[in-house]
Order: sequence, then structure tokens, then C-alpha cells
Amino acid sequence: MNDYRAPATLLEDKIILVTGAGDGIGAEAARTYAAHGATVILLGRTVSKLEAVYDDIVAAGHPQPAIIPMDLKGATASNYADMAETIEDKFGRLDGVLHNASVLGQLSAFVDIPEQEWLDVMHINVNGTALMTQKLIPVLRLAPAASVVFTTSSVGRKGRAFWGTYAVSKFATEGLMQVLASEFENRSIRFNCINPGGTRTAMRASAFPAEDPQTLKTPTQIMPLYLYLMGYDSEGVNGQSLDCQPK
Repeated sequence: MNDYRAPATLLEDKIILVTGAGDGIGAEAARTYAAHGATVILLGRTVSKLEAVYDDIVAAGHPQPAIIPMDLKGATASNYADMAETIEDKFGRLDGVLHNASVLGQLSAFVDIPEQEWLDVMHINVNGTALMTQKLIPVLRLAPAASVVFTTSSVGRKGRAFWGTYAVSKFATEGLMQVLASEFENRSIRFNCINPGGTRTAMRASAFPAEDPQTLKTPTQIMPLYLYLMGYDSEGVNGQSLDCQPK
């Protein structure tokens, strides 16, 4: 899977929503999905960054993407319901979702986590992801075979000191994926998690400021698994938490 060679037309005619699509892994996934034929819906909070990814995709001659500016910190269930309705009206269905958007929060001892920071991280990483998925399921059901991919972390499987807020949010993400995978077993939507591992991104740099980024894989190098889980070759895969960089 991590050396998966995707056919050029793997995602042809598919409609795929990518959250956190303005930079890092989300931006690279959006460009990669578009390069394999998908019409990508770019969701993020910074319009200029979304427009830059949009321009890259169009300049490369790939299907014209769409942009949905949204700050998950302030978004509500009503916002997600309106978004789902817009996607259905414009595209008629949704074939895939990559839940890439999340925030790290400050690394600190658990007793020192500010209340508002805890609430903000949980709202973006857990509540926003869950409510968005809930509202998108009716649109995903309109596709013959849909894939929803959540972003997890090694600290969402085994807790680590000083990573309290982020780790707990990723434990919740793993649990959400498992519940949905069980509910939709043998149905038209499958749910899985990806752990990208140490990757050359701004979030990684903020967590490990002393680390040499040149020792890390780039987002481009971990894209095979992102393609695999979004395409038809993984249609039997459901309820799995997979690593881009297995040890």
C-alpha cells in the first residue's frame, strides 16, 4: 500500500472533499487527487492558500476544483448542513472525503492545559470532524462507492506525556472511525484512518522545532497510501488505521 502505484485514471470523475487543503499534506493530497482525475473541493480557512492550490491544479490541466472557505473553529452543524446541500446541488454526490484539517495545540503537562485551548482543539479535531461527517453522509450515500479517510497519529493510539490535548483528540478520531466503519459494514461507504507519520509540514516543525526537516519525508512521498484508500483498489478496506511510514 505504501508503494502503491495508482493508475493515472484512478479517481476519474470522482468528487472528493479535502479539508485543510491550503497547505501541507492537505494541499498535496488535493493536487494528487486532481492529477488522478478527481474534481477536488478545497476546504480551508485561508482563502489565499486555497486559491494557490486551485491555481496549481488548473495550471496543470486537471479538472477544475471548487473552493469552500471555512474556519472549523467557528463552524456549526448548520454550516456543515448548508455545505452538504451545496455539494449535492452542484455535484450530485460525494465520492470521498479526506479529513486532514486539525490543530496541534500547545505541548504541555496535562495540568497546565488552558481550558479554552482544550475546548478549541476538541471543537476542531473532534466535534467539527464528527458533525461534518454526519451532515455529509447523505451525499456520500449518493455515490456508488464512497471513501472517508480520517487523519490520526501515533499519539492517538498510545498516549504520550505532554501531548494531552492532541492525543486525546486523535484517540477520539480513531473511535469515531471505528464506530462508523462498524455501522456501515458491507455498505457503500467505507471509513479508515491514515497516520502520516513524521512529515515535513508546519505542524511537525512546531512540535519538534529542533528537528532537521530534511530528515523527514515530504507530503509528496507519502501520497501512495492516500491514493490507495481513496480509489477502487481499497473498496474492501474498512475500519483500518494505516501508517504511511510503518516502523
